[in-house]
Amino acid sequence: MNVPSGKLTNGLIIANVLVFLLIWLLGWEQQAVLRGGLFPVRLSGEIIDSTAHGWMVPAWLTPLSSAFLHSGFIHIGFNMVMLLFCGRFVEQALGPQLMALLYLFGAYAAAFAEFAVDSQSMIPVIGASGAISAVIGAYAMLFARNQVEPLGPIPGYVVRIIWLSLAWIAIQLMIGVATRGGLNGIAIFAHIGGFVAGVLLTRPLLQWRFRSA
Repeated sequence: MNVPSGKLTNGLIIANVLVFLLIWLLGWEQQAVLRGGLFPVRLSGEIIDSTAHGWMVPAWLTPLSSAFLHSGFIHIGFNMVMLLFCGRFVEQALGPQLMALLYLFGAYAAAFAEFAVDSQSMIPVIGASGAISAVIGAYAMLFARNQVEPLGPIPGYVVRIIWLSLAWIAIQLMIGVATRGGLNGIAIFAHIGGFVAGVLLTRPLLQWRFRSA
């Protein structure tokens, strides 16, 4: 099977790696998380005392800025492998512009999910896994080989969305239970929010692309 080139996917990977290396080499890890990480409490309108920390990314932009921050080599390595594996195929199907839109929506859906679970949390959420979960959701919708039959009046593609979402939610909840907050506190609800956004957006984005073609 030929692997598509995926210029946007490659660009996202390069940008993530360069940001990570720059922060790591300069020793800015804590400052980067403090200033650009996603703090759900900030999305609720509450302000962390910026006078003690200096400039901070505006709260409404932190779902995006936090997606370019990673906690270590394993964290960024795993995320970039998943993006490389799924992103090129999704980009080929949707085109780079709609793929970028999917990635953006995934990042914000992930942030909203974390906010919905605990809007007062002051624990920072970082990493591209929420946005990448949207790409994984789109990949699952686009390239699943099994045929899903309609369930009564429910169309087959809707049944697929439901089953994929439930399966992903179950996997993430099992990971959360198994790790008990370990593995640097995996943001399972961000993964869920991003994935659900991906499976929901895939069909509309495909229709948009080919209607505009």
